[in-house]
Amino acid sequence: MTYDRLVCANCASPVSEGRCPVCRANRERLQQENSFLTGLNPTTLIVLLAMLVAAVALLAHQTV
Repeated sequence: MTYDRLVCANCASPVSEGRCPVCRANRERLQQENSFLTGLNPTTLIVLLAMLVAAVALLAHQTV
């Protein structure tokens, strides 16, 4: 989940703006939870998927 559309229940402003301590705390928590996923761009995911498919194909070829 991204925080750009969340609205703070404490100050009724977007969490991404971080106007109050509650917003800032939640923004930091969400950034820490999503730090791995945000570091992967689509190209990296495609390369990892291609490597996985190649590894499975190689393994299947060796067992036959």
